Amino acid sequence: MKHDSVGAGSESLRDSIVYVVDDDESIRGSLTTLLMSVGIHVRAFESADEFLAAEMPDVPSCLILDVRLRGASGLTLQQEPFKEGVRFPIIFLTGHGDIEMSVKAMKAGAFDFMTKPFKDQDLIDTIAAALKRDSELRRQYRIVAGIRQTYDSLTAREREVIRLVADGLLNKQIADRLRLSEVTVKIHRAQAMHKLNADSVADVVKKLQQVPPVQ
Repeated sequence: MKHDSVGAGSESLRDSIVYVVDDDESIRGSLTTLLMSVGIHVRAFESADEFLAAEMPDVPSCLILDVRLRGASGLTLQQEPFKEGVRFPIIFLTGHGDIEMSVKAMKAGAFDFMTKPFKDQDLIDTIAAALKRDSELRRQYRIVAGIRQTYDSLTAREREVIRLVADGLLNKQIADRLRLSEVTVKIHRAQAMHKLNADSVADVVKKLQQVPPVQ
């Protein structure tokens, strides 16, 4: 049976990884064969511990996780501290699924929940959607990280001034509040906007929403 590729509309599959965690060797093997047949790079693991100990490159990824693993269940592993090490989409597989399990998985943030037996193409389509989601999240993260880096480069006074600019205060009002001259406020404002690569107050507001002040 010929399966569709999952490459359309997403980053190259060569730069994506699907992780499989299942303690059933035959399931790991069949999933690996299926995904490799459509050009997906796969890494399979017998246990969550083995998976968490592995190096995870910063590329679009998703995890196919069996609900019923020996020892802790997949649902348990979806909680902390497992969640701290896995920030990409999780697709649960189970041969014993029920409504309660599905609800728990989805409430805990699972990308999807599939019951065995499932159609190969359904799984491939779900993986394609998960990889697309993770690719977009990683792109957004890089944007936010860049904004945070530039924000951190501002002086304390520049941050103070630009926050008040974002709050809608005029230069004179900022000067009065900070007990500075209006000329000084204009200088700090211009420097901050230049560093943030912001060309309007609306742009400043949008970017500062991405980097709330660290308490």
